[in-house]
Amino acid sequence: MATTNNVAAATSSSTYTYTPTTDASKAATGAAANVANDPATAQDRFLKLLVAQLTNQDPTNPMDNAQMTSQIAQINTVTGITQLNSTVKDMAAQLAATQGLQATALVGRTVQAEGDTLSIDKTGKTGTGGFELSGAASSVVVNIATASGKSLGSINMGTQSAGAHDFSFDTSGYTGTEPLKFTVEATNKGTAVSSTSLTRSTVTSVGSDSSGALTLNLGNGSSVAYGKVKAIS
Repeated sequence: MATTNNVAAATSSSTYTYTPTTDASKAATGAAANVANDPATAQDRFLKLLVAQLTNQDPTNPMDNAQMTSQIAQINTVTGITQLNSTVKDMAAQLAATQGLQATALVGRTVQAEGDTLSIDKTGKTGTGGFELSGAASSVVVNIATASGKSLGSINMGTQSAGAHDFSFDTSGYTGTEPLKFTVEATNKGTAVSSTSLTRSTVTSVGSDSSGALTLNLGNGSSVAYGKVKAIS
């Protein structure tokens, strides 16, 4: 009789709560958080766990539509991000392969790119380089030196307009083996004008830097990033 009374009391209570204790219901709690990285596997696992959660839910307090919609949205978000990452990686690989083929086609061609190495002709008598001014300059001076810093002279180019300019330097008196470098000093009535040094040389081979970025090895001994090429001839 005591048992009967206890059951009756529990049944009549308005605070009775059904709490499923199956393994499936426990697993369903973390359905959105435990999906695998693979989209197909994640979707399959999510559906199985959702079915288990619905099967074992509290009949007096079933999952509402908002909760179900939220869980479905979570799995769709995870799947979408995974697929997007995969697509971006594929596109990056295809772009790298395309750039590699394009760069290989430049071997033997002359390019102008950002760089401060003087290009010396086959006779060894003339070195050439270039620069690009961000604005007009009333005074432009190009300084030539060895890679170790020994000055070989300068070129006074006077007034120059904004844009790209070329110069040449007599290297017939230079008997060293170091690459020659140049710097540009540009001012407009005492105010500095920013400039970008440009080197022009023949592409001898294609390589990559420490980060894997594509580079062009030039005949003047320098290497430039493929993306820094300004002109091809």
